[in-house]
Amino acid sequence: MRKVKARVIEQPTLPPAQGEEEHISLALANSAIALPGGLTVDLLGTPAQANHWLTERGLAPVDAGMREMCATQLRSLREQIRSLFASRAAGLPALPAAVTAINDAMTRVPTAPLLQWDDKTGPYRSTPHPTTAIVDHALAALAADAADLLTSPDAERLTACGSTPCTRYLLRHGRRHWCSTRCGDRARAARAYARRSASQ
Repeated sequence: MRKVKARVIEQPTLPPAQGEEEHISLALANSAIALPGGLTVDLLGTPAQANHWLTERGLAPVDAGMREMCATQLRSLREQIRSLFASRAAGLPALPAAVTAINDAMTRVPTAPLLQWDDKTGPYRSTPHPTTAIVDHALAALAADAADLLTSPDAERLTACGSTPCTRYLLRHGRRHWCSTRCGDRARAARAYARRSASQ
């Protein structure tokens, strides 16, 4: 029997958009990548991919054992954060459901060490972090970072990439409105093509 070689579609290796290294919520918003030809690559598409994404950012251990429900929660928070970034970048009112989702994620986990009581050693304080709460802690950290970004001076520089079909966000520096050199080159080529077409 002849072995058939599986075709592997490689994920695009884009550099982080400007601001992603300072704001993990920006990296989360950009974890679904729109490509030319109507293709989209979702870096959180499977539980294993979601676990890998969180591990790379120090938000989950390698062996967290992510389930589909957890990956779905992460993708859902991403969409709410994207909605808030879009509203902020366009100067439009935010959807109340998006604000509620961010607040819910931030308040789902304790922010202070709670009082615990051991029958032998007595009272002590600790922040519970059982394996089942890993995703809640990650969601809280991502939501808090989004709230920090949206209420900081950096929010004035928040913008969507100006190259179609890209849907990533970045913190603008100067006049640059592209998330990567690839997008900048594509936007310049599209403008040059439009000028040539208009002059014919």
